[in-house]
Amino acid sequence: MSLFADAADRQLKRQAPLAARLRPRTLDEVVGQEHLVAPGAPLRVLAESDRVTSAILWGPAGTGKTTLARLLADTTAKHLTTLSATAAGVKDVREALAEAERRLGEHGQGTMLFIDEVHRFSKSQQDVLLPAVEDGLVVLIGATTENPFFEVNPPLLSRASLWRLHPLSPDNLRTLVRRGLELEGADAEDDAIDAVVAACEGDARAALTTVEVAVALARAAGDDPSARVVLTMDDMSRARDGRLFHQGADEHYDQVSALIKSVRGSDPDAGLYWMARMIEAGEDPRFLARRMVILASEDIGLADPQALLVAEAAARAVEYVGLPEAALNLAEAVIYLARAPKSNAVTVALGRAQADVRSSVHQEVPAHLRDAHYKGAASLGHGAGYVYPHDDPSGVVAQQYRPDELEGRVYYEPTPRGAEGAEGAGAERGTVGEADS
Repeated sequence: MSLFADAADRQLKRQAPLAARLRPRTLDEVVGQEHLVAPGAPLRVLAESDRVTSAILWGPAGTGKTTLARLLADTTAKHLTTLSATAAGVKDVREALAEAERRLGEHGQGTMLFIDEVHRFSKSQQDVLLPAVEDGLVVLIGATTENPFFEVNPPLLSRASLWRLHPLSPDNLRTLVRRGLELEGADAEDDAIDAVVAACEGDARAALTTVEVAVALARAAGDDPSARVVLTMDDMSRARDGRLFHQGADEHYDQVSALIKSVRGSDPDAGLYWMARMIEAGEDPRFLARRMVILASEDIGLADPQALLVAEAAARAVEYVGLPEAALNLAEAVIYLARAPKSNAVTVALGRAQADVRSSVHQEVPAHLRDAHYKGAASLGHGAGYVYPHDDPSGVVAQQYRPDELEGRVYYEPTPRGAEGAEGAGAERGTVGEADS
């Protein structure tokens, strides 16, 4: 590195955003994602034994995907090469793979290829990676906020482990906010920290950016720019352009609960009131939209199959339009969901099925339901006795579809309300098993 490049690098580090300056240097410094990187956790064990294989890191923004990729490379003996799917083309991928081959041949060092936003890679770009990943020339670490089962080519996904990163917990965010304040030479009132934690919904980068901007604004408004400031709720709110809860975290969660229970209770006016109150308090409309999508299945379900479509459409509209206009889309969803017939039959059915899965010993797939398409399957008895429903005039065939011990157990019981009423009126159902009661 030249003298000028070295000086520029030092300057960039001084000017780097707080989230970058606070980036952990070891796995021990990582806040959150304990299920992956705590002592004894699977990804940490693989990293410390230099056995990390190609992987997709999937999680919301600000959960540490890029940081974790860098730490995995640092923990192993591999060289880290970074590409961004938004900027790199097929040529860049080929050059990175050629450099990895040269590095392995000349120095015996492997390469960890980190691709941020890997879901944005085209099919042709992903196909270029396949041979190198399959042969082990590179260990691919892809980061994505999108569901990789929809956005990553199946052949590439099948050659990578999938690790799910979760939004940081409120306690995790408080820890990071306090670290950021210390690095910035500032303090903050507890209610101001709680408000940032609630507003950022597990996004560490958003929380640290709020702190950094709040400190800068508070110092600019004071007489001494170098003085240690104590941030208030107003300071944090200004840093987020007013998009901050004007109440404590407890009241925030109470209002979310009131919104959900009002819609569940079929009171559209109450639902609108709590929705409007939370938006006026600075609530992220995406959070409200997600709650409506969950409620559509949890409390309405098949009593009105359109409910999920309305909620999902509102969530997409929020992303596309943004506030203040997106409040109309949310209001429409709240009114529709509140007026819809209610049923928790889907919620109950899922719980019953999960209880059987978790409490039963391993159950084999009945022979007649097994895959019979490959050579030799017939000799194993796979598919023998299976009746194709479309061959029956009614399109429905009574045959066993579950393991012996679970046959006859009832999970889904339609209510008499809404569309489920018509569905359940003529249904012949068995009795609920012991695990269902």
